[in-house]
Amino acid sequence: MMSVPGPSRDVGGRQGSEFIDDLTSFASNHQTSRWRGTFAEFLEAILPADPYRLTRTSHQYLYDMLCWYRDQRQEEGSGTANPRDLFIEDLYGIDTALDRIVEYFKAASAGSDVGRRLLLMLGPPSGGKSSIVILLKRALEEYSHTDEGALYALAGSPLHESPLNMIPASLRAKFRETYGVELEGQLSPYAQAVLDDEYCGDFMSYPVERIFLSEAARVGIGTYAPHDPTTADIADLVGSVDLSKVAEVGDEGDPRAWSWSGAVYAASRGVLEMIEILKVKREFLYLLLTLTQEKNVKVSRFPLIHMDETILAHTNLAEFNKFIQEKENEALLDRMVIVKVPYTLSYRDESRIYGKLVSSAPAFRAVHLDPHVLTLAAVFSILTRLEQTEQEGLDPSKKARLYAGEDAEGFSNVDVPKLRAQSPDEGLYGVSPRFVINAISNAITRNDAQSLTSMEMLLALKDAIESDARMDEAQKKKWIDHLVIARKDFYNRWVKEDVHRALFASFEDEAQQLLEKYLDEVEGSLDKREIIDPISGESRSADERFMRSVEEKIKVSDSGKQSFRQEVVRKAMVAFKAGEKFTLESHARLHEAIEQYLFEERRDVLRLVTSSSRPDEDAEQKISAVQQRLVNEYGYDEHSASEALNYVTTLLSQE
Repeated sequence: MMSVPGPSRDVGGRQGSEFIDDLTSFASNHQTSRWRGTFAEFLEAILPADPYRLTRTSHQYLYDMLCWYRDQRQEEGSGTANPRDLFIEDLYGIDTALDRIVEYFKAASAGSDVGRRLLLMLGPPSGGKSSIVILLKRALEEYSHTDEGALYALAGSPLHESPLNMIPASLRAKFRETYGVELEGQLSPYAQAVLDDEYCGDFMSYPVERIFLSEAARVGIGTYAPHDPTTADIADLVGSVDLSKVAEVGDEGDPRAWSWSGAVYAASRGVLEMIEILKVKREFLYLLLTLTQEKNVKVSRFPLIHMDETILAHTNLAEFNKFIQEKENEALLDRMVIVKVPYTLSYRDESRIYGKLVSSAPAFRAVHLDPHVLTLAAVFSILTRLEQTEQEGLDPSKKARLYAGEDAEGFSNVDVPKLRAQSPDEGLYGVSPRFVINAISNAITRNDAQSLTSMEMLLALKDAIESDARMDEAQKKKWIDHLVIARKDFYNRWVKEDVHRALFASFEDEAQQLLEKYLDEVEGSLDKREIIDPISGESRSADERFMRSVEEKIKVSDSGKQSFRQEVVRKAMVAFKAGEKFTLESHARLHEAIEQYLFEERRDVLRLVTSSSRPDEDAEQKISAVQQRLVNEYGYDEHSASEALNYVTTLLSQE
């Protein structure tokens, strides 16, 4: 059930009071953490405590932030001891891409040449590229308010430059000997002009203040989105002469008459996000790549301006493919670290994405979704992202199950790395999460029942595909075929299991007993020993017919039965040695086989109970009990439970 009841008045009042206390504490902490003084006071009071933190590059600062966030999560007991902890609550199924991004920051922070490369994230729309950058930006803002992330800058500098840039070149060797850290930065033309004119070159009197990164305030976080290339002006990045200031300073060559509002300056000491970077003019790219390579920017009338910032760029596949086809872009590509950010290929992770999107959408809050709506939609999405394989016996459904961490007939999780290597572009195309959520939203707005079932969701997706003007007929047919596969190979099994379990309240106990019986028979068969019948007390051979009747439910072949049985016993022994009970959850494929076996045994009873042709009073009571159990225990509501029963009845009549 997606709708959430509101809190009681007492709970709401208490939570409101706690929230106000949190706000008060936040404001107090942020106020007391501010600092302002002269450069001399900065050297005496601030620098000695931790020289390294005050001389960090933007890459070092970013990587330290990721490690700080990881440590915070570990203290809360919810971390994974990995710097990608920042992303795990919001991004699912793209761990490989996230690991590569973290590795980029780690290598760059260590001073390797990677730090002189622009990071370009490449992937399909709605794949998580923008979300990665947003999470990094928000985390940087938070980190800059901590003691570990404290940043100091020359007061009033539009580049938020480090006060240590004022230390003369002749004294930098002495600085290194004294504090054990290197200095790289140089004063900007703006700060040099202020120092000369307003402080007569006395840099010890120059004011220094603590700064806090903020995208809204354009401090340490800049963003550039391309627009019409014919009208785009590089001044958007590096500024231009500000005529209103020329009258004040009297010379348009004065740095203080320059507009330092460009995105490059806003991002100094932090991060510059370049949206759809390959759509910008080539001169923009050369400026950005020179900035990453040389850590400086050249604009008219000023010498080189030293700047340290991390450029995070992202683009889509169409733009990238167009870009790499032009020979003159090879040099530019050589200065980029390219990380593919594909869609997830696990329907379980895709379902989590939909769950997050649904929970944040007002349109969904009062609507009940049956327990398979999001997972079934996720299966469809994954099927659109998979490549056809030449491997015998491996169909798309099996591949989707393998990528979700399940075993499939003839294959197991050990085959997944090989399959991924054979199809490196999987996940770079296919349906986007936005397409699916839009289709579900449309279905909800058309449905007066405030309840959405899996079948209604499939129909909504079918309608969205058929009405999409961007797709040709061949692609539409292919995607609709994926809907059919998702229904037949996944939903049919899930809904039958739900109805079966609801019909037989003792299902779990029966299934566990059946599992233990199967395990006894398998052990007897492998050990070639007699089994004592628990009822008659007589010894007998292992029941081969029973074992095969279970195994055939998941299509274990006669030639493969021995290895399957050995695997089951091996997992049982692992559980036993760990002091755990071997249950249905210990082996996914055997779990499915046991459920199917019980379902077949009760098929006639199920047909009788779910029959809609003049049921007698006893049958009606059973139907009502099954429906109520679906509601109470399996996540259905009255509408979706009724449809599930009717659907299963139809399936049984066709078998």
